[in-house]
Amino acid sequence: MKETNQKIMTFLMFEGKAEEAMNYYTSLFDDSEVISIKRYGADEAGPEGSVMQASFSLHGQVFMCIDSYVQHGFTFTPAISLYVNCESEAEIDRVYESLAQGGQVLMPLGSYPFSPKFGWVADRFGVTWQLNLLGNA
Repeated sequence: MKETNQKIMTFLMFEGKAEEAMNYYTSLFDDSEVISIKRYGADEAGPEGSVMQASFSLHGQVFMCIDSYVQHGFTFTPAISLYVNCESEAEIDRVYESLAQGGQVLMPLGSYPFSPKFGWVADRFGVTWQLNLLGNA
C-alpha cells in the first residue's frame, strides 16, 4: 500500500457510494489515483465488499473515504467545499459540466468580480466543489 506523509486529509463519509465517488473523482483530474482500498469481509460490521477505508489522490492531494454502514441523519453540506484552481478554460468547463450532471448548481459558471470564471456545484454524491479559473489562464 502506498503511504502518504500528508498530515491533514479531507475525510469523506458515504453511505454505499464511496468507491463509485472515488473512481469518479480520480477520472476528473490529472495526476489522480486510488491509493488503497480496505473492504469489509464476510461477517464484519459493514456489507461485504463495501469500503471500510480507502484513500485516493486528486492532483497529488490525498483524501480518505469510507462507506458508513450506519444510517446517519446528515450528509455533506455546502458549508465546506473542495476549492479547485483550474489552469485552463477547457479544464474548468469540463469539470464543472461533469460535476453538475445529476447534482445541483449553487453558482452558475460565469465571470464574477473575484474571478474571471467561477462556478460552485454540489455533485451527485452531495459533495460541493468551488471551481475557479486562475487569473493568468
